[in-house]
Amino acid sequence: MGRNTRKRRSPLAVKVTAASAALALGGGGLLWANFYASAHESGHQSWGGNQTKAATAQVATITCPDVGQKLTNVPNQARTDVAGELANLDRQITEAYQRLATTRDAQARDASFVQNTILTPLQQRRQVILDRIKLEITRVGGTAPGDLDTLANCTGTPANQTAGGQNGGQNGGGQQQGGGQQGSAQPSAGTSQPPAGGGQQGGGQQANNGGQAGNGPAAADFVDITKVQPNVKGKPRNVRGASTGTFTTRCGVNANKNHNTDNVIVAPGVANGAHHLHDYVGNQKINAFASNDTFLQGGTSCQNKNDLSSYYWPVVRVQDGSQDFDQNSDGGGKEGNVGKILVPAQAQIKYVGSPTGKVVAMPQFLRIITGDAKTTTNGLANANAHWSCTGFENKVQLTTQYPICPQGSKVVRTFAFQSCWDGQNIDSANHRTHVAFADANGACQNGFKAIPQLTMRLVYNITPPALQNGQVKNAYAVDGFPEQLHKPATDHDDFIAITTGGLANKIANCVNRGQNCS
Repeated sequence: MGRNTRKRRSPLAVKVTAASAALALGGGGLLWANFYASAHESGHQSWGGNQTKAATAQVATITCPDVGQKLTNVPNQARTDVAGELANLDRQITEAYQRLATTRDAQARDASFVQNTILTPLQQRRQVILDRIKLEITRVGGTAPGDLDTLANCTGTPANQTAGGQNGGQNGGGQQQGGGQQGSAQPSAGTSQPPAGGGQQGGGQQANNGGQAGNGPAAADFVDITKVQPNVKGKPRNVRGASTGTFTTRCGVNANKNHNTDNVIVAPGVANGAHHLHDYVGNQKINAFASNDTFLQGGTSCQNKNDLSSYYWPVVRVQDGSQDFDQNSDGGGKEGNVGKILVPAQAQIKYVGSPTGKVVAMPQFLRIITGDAKTTTNGLANANAHWSCTGFENKVQLTTQYPICPQGSKVVRTFAFQSCWDGQNIDSANHRTHVAFADANGACQNGFKAIPQLTMRLVYNITPPALQNGQVKNAYAVDGFPEQLHKPATDHDDFIAITTGGLANKIANCVNRGQNCS
């Protein structure tokens, strides 16, 4: 079992149990605080001022700018310290979330309570962290963004505005179609019409955010896949010289339950930096404190023992009233990630080529994150979630809703990672700009080089949830940051390339020769 500890436990941490969740949801009013951080929302009413509606009539959310996405030019010497400060910002939001959850009576009595005792102190604490980030960047000769101070402010948002940007959006969108179909889906702007059978959309969702812990998913987050119009686009056409081979690596389904709530890519050295639980296959010693110096000592669950790469993703849970081993733990029940953890029935990992030419080998220790764990904050620009059902994968892929699959069909999550690399860096300050997606024709732009595209397909045996009277029963959901409301669009996948025995070159050569290898 992976370690699941934290450097310092917040005094505001609260315990989420099935009993308390049932009590909260059974009262008919608002008894659980749900809120999220946002860099791109506008026009939201904040708590206090002229807003006097009783707190029990709506769910309060909090929106804060996602600072990490704004930091695209942090000098290498400052990145570790800056990553630690960004983790502190995440921790502050979590603590504010927990503060909201435990002060419902006070909120009902005082309309300015949230503004005065939660939002204003949060802004002040965030400013301290932002000042430290500026200092870390400038002390090594870098230049901090001039508008960094504007990212300190957070606002409260009414319940009916918490999901409008996602469930009203394009369900077949996201950055890249799963299953290795390069260029088959363009970035989702959230502007197209929702699919048929989408249920309640956006601001029309119920007054609470549903879920066993009261922080999602909601009924509007699910759709009967048989009622969704086909939305999968074709793959780009291969040109002469295309790399048409595949390389499959078999690394298991995490049956040995190797979990932790860290994320060594975005929060190195910070325990519980992810605030949610990950499945790990491949390298068996990945945690917040692993590094390039220790990766090669980790062993692997892969059949090919030269594949020490780390493949990790947030777990899926079924919210049927049960609890798992982490019900009282940070990143688990304490942060709204509740229910029975589901082990995938299948986990297929495959590298595919480029339709426009040959690929170069992945560099050792390359890090790639695909998707965005904070789409409820950031919008869908970096979303790369693709949900479907067996028998429907070539017809329907969903980004903003979880599928309800028909009898005999299984839930499928697919990921197709960025397949273009800048040729120099194994990571970047915001963990995005060193890699990119190919264009609609499958070609890399801006001087980037094509690399083997990592694709993943995770299959789950899940009893279909039931939608009744605007509520969802026995929901399933992906783990996430507590303020992200378990939205399907927050699904994401993480990868660190670690190989021995020349495996990286063997993968590239196999793909370039048009062979199917394993």
